[in-house]
Amino acid sequence: MFQGKDGYRAAIDPVLLAAAIPAEPGERVLDLGCGAGAASLCLAARVPDLKIRGLDLQSDLIDLARQNAALNGCGDAVHFVCSDLLGPPRDITDKPFDHVMANPPFLEAGTGNPPPDPAKAIANVEGAAGLDDWVQAAAAAVAHKGSVTFIHRGDRIDDLLAAFHGCLGGVIVMPLWPGPGKPAKRVIVSGRKGVTSPAQIHPGLTLHESNGRFTKAANAILQDASGLSLKA
Repeated sequence: MFQGKDGYRAAIDPVLLAAAIPAEPGERVLDLGCGAGAASLCLAARVPDLKIRGLDLQSDLIDLARQNAALNGCGDAVHFVCSDLLGPPRDITDKPFDHVMANPPFLEAGTGNPPPDPAKAIANVEGAAGLDDWVQAAAAAVAHKGSVTFIHRGDRIDDLLAAFHGCLGGVIVMPLWPGPGKPAKRVIVSGRKGVTSPAQIHPGLTLHESNGRFTKAANAILQDASGLSLKA
Protein backbone atom coordinates (compact mmCIF):
# COMPACT_ATOMS: atom_id res chain seq x y z
CA MET A 1 0.00 0.00 0.00
CA PHE A 2 1.35 3.39 -1.04
CA GLN A 3 1.23 6.16 1.57
CA GLY A 4 2.77 9.60 1.78
CA LYS A 5 6.08 9.92 3.60
CA ASP A 6 4.58 12.80 5.54
CA GLY A 7 1.07 13.69 6.68
CA TYR A 8 -1.60 11.17 7.66
CA ARG A 9 -0.55 7.52 7.60
CA ALA A 10 -2.88 4.62 8.30
CA ALA A 11 -2.21 2.50 11.39
CA ILE A 12 -4.41 -0.37 12.60
CA ASP A 13 -7.65 1.63 13.00
CA PRO A 14 -8.87 1.18 9.40
CA VAL A 15 -7.96 -2.52 9.51
CA LEU A 16 -10.07 -3.05 12.63
CA LEU A 17 -12.89 -0.96 11.18
CA ALA A 18 -13.00 -3.04 8.00
CA ALA A 19 -13.02 -6.25 10.04
CA ALA A 20 -16.18 -5.09 11.84
CA ILE A 21 -18.29 -4.55 8.71
CA PRO A 22 -20.90 -7.38 8.37
CA ALA A 23 -20.80 -7.30 4.58
CA GLU A 24 -21.79 -10.24 2.39
CA PRO A 25 -20.77 -10.93 -1.22
CA GLY A 26 -22.74 -8.84 -3.69
CA GLU A 27 -23.42 -5.96 -1.28
CA ARG A 28 -22.49 -2.28 -1.62
CA VAL A 29 -20.31 -0.47 0.94
CA LEU A 30 -19.43 3.21 1.34
CA ASP A 31 -16.15 4.21 2.99
CA LEU A 32 -16.50 7.82 4.19
CA GLY A 33 -13.15 9.58 4.58
CA CYS A 34 -11.36 6.71 2.87
CA GLY A 35 -7.89 8.31 2.82
CA ALA A 36 -5.46 6.19 0.83
CA GLY A 37 -7.91 3.28 0.85
CA ALA A 38 -6.74 1.09 3.73
CA ALA A 39 -10.17 0.14 5.10
CA SER A 40 -11.69 -0.40 1.65
CA LEU A 41 -8.85 -2.64 0.54
CA CYS A 42 -8.92 -4.68 3.75
CA LEU A 43 -12.65 -5.23 3.36
CA ALA A 44 -12.27 -6.17 -0.31
CA ALA A 45 -9.59 -8.70 0.65
CA ARG A 46 -11.84 -10.32 3.26
CA VAL A 47 -15.20 -10.37 1.43
CA PRO A 48 -15.34 -11.19 -2.29
CA ASP A 49 -17.64 -9.61 -4.88
CA LEU A 50 -18.33 -6.38 -3.02
CA LYS A 51 -18.90 -3.00 -4.63
CA ILE A 52 -17.04 -0.49 -2.47
CA ARG A 53 -17.08 3.27 -2.94
CA GLY A 54 -14.56 5.41 -1.09
CA LEU A 55 -14.98 9.15 -0.64
CA ASP A 56 -12.39 11.64 0.59
CA LEU A 57 -11.85 15.39 0.45
CA GLN A 58 -8.13 15.21 -0.34
CA SER A 59 -7.36 14.62 -4.00
CA ASP A 60 -3.80 13.44 -3.37
CA LEU A 61 -5.09 10.70 -1.06
CA ILE A 62 -7.66 9.66 -3.67
CA ASP A 63 -4.85 9.37 -6.22
CA LEU A 64 -2.98 7.10 -3.83
CA ALA A 65 -6.13 5.09 -3.11
CA ARG A 66 -6.63 4.44 -6.83
CA GLN A 67 -3.02 3.33 -7.17
CA ASN A 68 -3.45 1.04 -4.19
CA ALA A 69 -6.62 -0.50 -5.64
CA ALA A 70 -4.77 -1.26 -8.87
CA LEU A 71 -1.73 -2.58 -6.97
CA ASN A 72 -3.96 -5.03 -5.07
CA GLY A 73 -6.04 -6.09 -8.07
CA CYS A 74 -9.19 -4.48 -6.63
CA GLY A 75 -9.89 -2.02 -9.43
CA ASP A 76 -13.18 -3.69 -10.37
CA ALA A 77 -14.48 -3.86 -6.79
CA VAL A 78 -13.29 -0.55 -5.32
CA HIS A 79 -13.90 2.92 -6.76
CA PHE A 80 -12.60 6.10 -5.10
CA VAL A 81 -14.15 9.55 -5.47
CA CYS A 82 -12.77 12.95 -4.45
CA SER A 83 -15.64 14.88 -2.92
CA ASP A 84 -16.95 16.57 0.22
CA LEU A 85 -19.34 14.50 2.34
CA LEU A 86 -21.40 17.67 2.83
CA GLY A 87 -22.18 17.58 -0.90
CA PRO A 88 -21.56 14.05 -2.18
CA PRO A 89 -21.79 13.26 -5.92
CA ARG A 90 -24.59 11.31 -7.54
CA ASP A 91 -22.34 8.25 -7.58
CA ILE A 92 -22.86 8.22 -3.81
CA THR A 93 -26.45 9.49 -3.48
CA ASP A 94 -28.29 7.70 -6.30
CA LYS A 95 -28.58 4.29 -4.64
CA PRO A 96 -28.40 3.45 -0.91
CA PHE A 97 -25.57 1.31 0.41
CA ASP A 98 -25.90 -1.86 2.46
CA HIS A 99 -23.17 -0.67 4.83
CA VAL A 100 -21.31 2.57 5.56
CA MET A 101 -18.03 2.74 7.47
CA ALA A 102 -16.06 5.76 8.64
CA ASN A 103 -12.81 6.62 10.41
CA PRO A 104 -13.45 10.36 10.85
CA PRO A 105 -11.14 13.04 12.24
CA PHE A 106 -10.76 12.37 15.95
CA LEU A 107 -10.31 15.94 17.24
CA GLU A 108 -13.14 18.42 17.53
CA ALA A 109 -12.48 21.71 15.75
CA GLY A 110 -10.90 24.30 18.05
CA THR A 111 -9.58 21.77 20.57
CA GLY A 112 -6.03 20.60 21.10
CA ASN A 113 -3.05 21.46 18.91
CA PRO A 114 -3.57 20.59 15.23
CA PRO A 115 -0.63 18.88 13.47
CA PRO A 116 1.60 21.31 11.53
CA ASP A 117 1.27 19.22 8.36
CA PRO A 118 -1.88 20.45 6.51
CA ALA A 119 -2.85 17.02 5.16
CA LYS A 120 -2.49 15.43 8.58
CA ALA A 121 -4.47 18.25 10.16
CA ILE A 122 -7.37 17.64 7.75
CA ALA A 123 -7.32 13.93 8.61
CA ASN A 124 -7.08 14.47 12.38
CA VAL A 125 -9.15 17.60 13.08
CA GLU A 126 -12.77 18.20 12.13
CA GLY A 127 -13.26 20.89 9.52
CA ALA A 128 -16.51 22.25 8.10
CA ALA A 129 -18.04 18.82 8.71
CA GLY A 130 -18.38 18.00 12.40
CA LEU A 131 -19.07 14.57 13.86
CA ASP A 132 -22.84 15.10 13.56
CA ASP A 133 -22.38 15.79 9.84
CA TRP A 134 -20.37 12.59 9.39
CA VAL A 135 -23.07 10.50 11.06
CA GLN A 136 -25.88 12.24 9.18
CA ALA A 137 -24.09 11.67 5.86
CA ALA A 138 -23.62 8.00 6.71
CA ALA A 139 -27.24 7.58 7.77
CA ALA A 140 -28.47 9.30 4.60
CA ALA A 141 -26.38 7.00 2.41
CA VAL A 142 -27.30 3.66 4.02
CA ALA A 143 -30.31 1.53 3.10
CA HIS A 144 -33.14 0.64 5.48
CA LYS A 145 -31.83 -1.96 7.96
CA GLY A 146 -28.30 -1.29 6.71
CA SER A 147 -25.38 -0.79 9.09
CA VAL A 148 -23.30 2.30 9.88
CA THR A 149 -20.00 1.66 11.66
CA PHE A 150 -17.53 4.20 13.04
CA ILE A 151 -14.19 3.87 14.80
CA HIS A 152 -13.37 6.75 17.12
CA ARG A 153 -11.56 7.82 20.27
CA GLY A 154 -12.88 6.44 23.51
CA ASP A 155 -13.09 9.90 25.04
CA ARG A 156 -15.57 11.00 22.38
CA ILE A 157 -18.03 8.17 22.88
CA ASP A 158 -20.64 10.55 24.29
CA ASP A 159 -20.48 12.75 21.17
CA LEU A 160 -20.70 9.74 18.86
CA LEU A 161 -23.66 8.19 20.68
CA ALA A 162 -25.43 11.54 20.70
CA ALA A 163 -24.94 11.79 16.93
CA PHE A 164 -26.32 8.26 16.44
CA HIS A 165 -29.37 8.96 18.59
CA GLY A 166 -32.52 9.48 16.57
CA CYS A 167 -31.19 8.29 13.22
CA LEU A 168 -29.62 4.90 13.98
CA GLY A 169 -30.72 2.18 16.41
CA GLY A 170 -29.63 -1.23 17.59
CA VAL A 171 -26.36 0.44 18.59
CA ILE A 172 -23.45 -1.75 19.61
CA VAL A 173 -20.38 -0.29 21.33
CA MET A 174 -17.19 -2.36 21.12
CA PRO A 175 -14.29 -1.13 23.28
CA LEU A 176 -10.81 -1.76 21.92
CA TRP A 177 -8.68 -2.40 24.98
CA PRO A 178 -4.96 -1.61 24.38
CA GLY A 179 -3.97 -4.18 27.01
CA PRO A 180 -5.19 -6.03 30.13
CA GLY A 181 -6.62 -3.64 32.71
CA LYS A 182 -6.18 -0.56 30.51
CA PRO A 183 -8.99 1.84 29.50
CA ALA A 184 -10.15 1.75 25.90
CA LYS A 185 -8.56 4.46 23.77
CA ARG A 186 -10.62 3.46 20.74
CA VAL A 187 -14.18 2.25 20.28
CA ILE A 188 -16.07 0.80 17.35
CA VAL A 189 -19.71 1.91 17.33
CA SER A 190 -22.26 0.44 14.95
CA GLY A 191 -25.96 1.11 14.40
CA ARG A 192 -28.64 0.26 11.88
CA LYS A 193 -31.10 2.46 10.05
CA GLY A 194 -34.76 1.84 10.85
CA VAL A 195 -33.95 -0.33 13.88
CA THR A 196 -35.16 0.57 17.38
CA SER A 197 -33.68 -2.17 19.57
CA PRO A 198 -31.72 -0.92 22.63
CA ALA A 199 -28.00 -0.30 22.71
CA GLN A 200 -25.57 -3.00 23.81
CA ILE A 201 -22.03 -2.96 25.18
CA HIS A 202 -19.82 -5.57 23.51
CA PRO A 203 -17.19 -7.39 25.64
CA GLY A 204 -14.60 -5.78 23.39
CA LEU A 205 -11.26 -6.77 21.90
CA THR A 206 -7.94 -6.71 23.77
CA LEU A 207 -5.21 -5.71 21.34
CA HIS A 208 -2.00 -6.44 23.27
CA GLU A 209 -0.76 -8.96 25.80
CA SER A 210 0.95 -7.71 28.95
CA ASN A 211 4.30 -8.17 27.14
CA GLY A 212 3.23 -5.77 24.39
CA ARG A 213 2.69 -8.35 21.68
CA PHE A 214 -0.58 -8.45 19.78
CA THR A 215 -3.10 -10.91 21.18
CA LYS A 216 -4.09 -13.97 19.18
CA ALA A 217 -7.49 -12.40 18.45
CA ALA A 218 -5.92 -9.16 17.22
CA ASN A 219 -3.41 -11.01 15.05
CA ALA A 220 -6.21 -13.00 13.45
CA ILE A 221 -7.57 -9.69 12.14
CA LEU A 222 -4.31 -7.88 11.39
CA GLN A 223 -2.48 -10.77 9.73
CA ASP A 224 -5.09 -13.32 8.66
CA ALA A 225 -7.95 -11.02 7.49
CA SER A 226 -10.43 -12.45 10.00
CA GLY A 227 -13.68 -10.64 10.67
CA LEU A 228 -14.63 -8.96 13.93
CA SER A 229 -18.14 -9.86 15.03
CA LEU A 230 -20.07 -7.10 16.76
CA LYS A 231 -22.71 -9.48 18.05
CA ALA A 232 -22.65 -9.09 21.83
